[in-house]
Amino acid sequence: MTLSELTDALPINKSKSLCVERLMRVLINSKFFTKLKISEDKEGYWLTPSSNLLLTDESTTNLMPFVLALLDPIFTDPFHHISEWFKNDDTTPFVTRDGRTFWEQTEQDLRFNLLFNESMASDTRLAASVILKDCRHVFEGLKSMMDVGGGTGTMAKAISDAFPGLKCSVLERPNVIAGLEGTANLTFITGDMFDSIPPCADAIFMKLILHDWSDEECVKILKNCKEAIPCKDNGGKLIIIDIVMDNKQRDHEKENNAFMETHILYDVLMMGLTSGRERTEEDWAKLFYEAGFTSYKITNVLGFRSLIEVFP
Repeated sequence: MTLSELTDALPINKSKSLCVERLMRVLINSKFFTKLKISEDKEGYWLTPSSNLLLTDESTTNLMPFVLALLDPIFTDPFHHISEWFKNDDTTPFVTRDGRTFWEQTEQDLRFNLLFNESMASDTRLAASVILKDCRHVFEGLKSMMDVGGGTGTMAKAISDAFPGLKCSVLERPNVIAGLEGTANLTFITGDMFDSIPPCADAIFMKLILHDWSDEECVKILKNCKEAIPCKDNGGKLIIIDIVMDNKQRDHEKENNAFMETHILYDVLMMGLTSGRERTEEDWAKLFYEAGFTSYKITNVLGFRSLIEVFP
């Protein structure tokens, strides 16, 4: 698409077409678009793998809801209060800005609750498509699995559809799963992972849960997980999707540097919004062993995130 075609397609003041060109220059440099020669005297813009992730279609690779949530003022405004937060006793810059925690916000703000749930669902759809392609062995042999903090059930539904004999359940807060109906292979359970986790599954699954919480809170969650699953000999295990910082298993230095930048920025995001943080393999191991688990295995299949199997 040429600049004039792009300007005509956008609902903007046409006198600002030069500013569109300047904006596109930034997006090209960020590799969200590329510029190609269309003819001898004409150039046009084209999509890249990054911009393909932002197409508003129904595919599993549509991450637009995830991006829109991260750009929402509720996500971004707390970072204007970091300087103030460093001088006070508040738990997070989010509390400094809003007077309540991130999780209280999701419970009390219906608009943001829906935005956040859909953002997590869009991210999970992409993760599920990769996991079910490259890591099916992780779920083979399981008869039941509980997705703790599993949102609106996107991952649990994908796994139960891929493994019809696997009974899946989702443990979530009432405001997240209100009005949702299960299926023959999928049930929704209202609960709090800090209180207890029902012992009704061979395996527990958690995607991007533990990085939201402090070490002490994570150990409490992990201990509840261990109590809820059978021993390793009987197939019990914990399946975690999360960031492993300083991961030395990457093959290329350039790839390592790109992932490290993302890891560091995610860690700052956790600092701004929650009591959690991103962790190295050593940090993860300390949590697992303190909670009573005996071993773990890390698999790199999700770009800057990893799949971790943890065994009682």
